[in-house]
Amino acid sequence: MTIKTKAAFAAVFAAGALAATAVAVPAAAQVNGIGTVDLPSAVAGSQAFQTAYQQIATQYQAQRTTIQQRQQQRQQLIQAFDTNGDGQISDAEGAAAQDPNNATVRQIQAIDQEVQSLQQPIDIARLYVVTQIAQQYSAAVQQVISDRNIQFLIQPEALAYAPDAANVTPLVTTALNTRVPSVAITPPADFQPSEAGVQLFQQIQQLLVMAAMQQQAGAQPQAAPAASGR
Repeated sequence: MTIKTKAAFAAVFAAGALAATAVAVPAAAQVNGIGTVDLPSAVAGSQAFQTAYQQIATQYQAQRTTIQQRQQQRQQLIQAFDTNGDGQISDAEGAAAQDPNNATVRQIQAIDQEVQSLQQPIDIARLYVVTQIAQQYSAAVQQVISDRNIQFLIQPEALAYAPDAANVTPLVTTALNTRVPSVAITPPADFQPSEAGVQLFQQIQQLLVMAAMQQQAGAQPQAAPAASGR
């Protein structure tokens, strides 16, 4: 089963490595009986999710290391098409990169196939984790609705604006922590993810990639201000 496109493997690798980083969400409350909840954030923020992703990262460490090495090799091969050394692949240079008889192209294709094969069991394990937690999502939401006397619960993307106080996602995550404190990381042989499960998994991976990018951007050293002359 292919879950991710080849172009997304680098991002998936980074997301898995940083999955334990908590997704920041505002303090939970509701406004006049109205609340908002984000399913991907609620699942990704749960302790079961973060623990399971750490376990998967440990179990597949050798594969993940190989994936990273192959991605570096792939990037080096792609740079071979940059014949003028300007750091970009022009249309003319790109034409060579599309030639199926080109030896470098065949090497890149072989790397892509290897990476896909290595990535597949990792993603299936992650998808199994997401599926198990998501099965308790509706019950967790109902618990928050009852506890907080919420009359309307809306997905954030359906709103043009909502105050931070309306976000009850952390409350749902807390309810998930109680209902599903841990999950298995080894899917059964007959595991067949649903379309909704795959979509949720992809949304969570995108969320983790964005969090990783923000973390990396925040870690970039800032240039020292120029000293003023006297």
